[in-house]
Amino acid sequence: MKQIAMTATLALALALPAQADEKNTDEGFNLMERGARLLFEGLVQDMEPALREMDGLMDQLEPALRGFVENMGPALGDFLGQFDDFSKYHAPEILPNGDIILRRKSPEEMTPPEGEVDL
Repeated sequence: MKQIAMTATLALALALPAQADEKNTDEGFNLMERGARLLFEGLVQDMEPALREMDGLMDQLEPALRGFVENMGPALGDFLGQFDDFSKYHAPEILPNGDIILRRKSPEEMTPPEGEVDL
């Protein structure tokens, strides 16, 4: 009987500090949550004028972007239609005179390497 009472007392004594730590942990998380919330609210307040300014800028740029897409969309579609597979070409190069060239890969360059490939 004494052993059961001793075991129960020891288990209860060990469980009490664990519950106290749990309360401190919960309180710590609540403080962290409040701190994070205050941080994000401050960031939103600081960013609000910039976002409003950006909204006004987008209103000004929308007609220009719409015109660009209307004019360049068909030309870009024709350009992309000329390429059957971009993996057959090297990256674009800009020459000193400002020309942009796309070099086609040789058949040796297009064959996949043998063995393992590191990604």
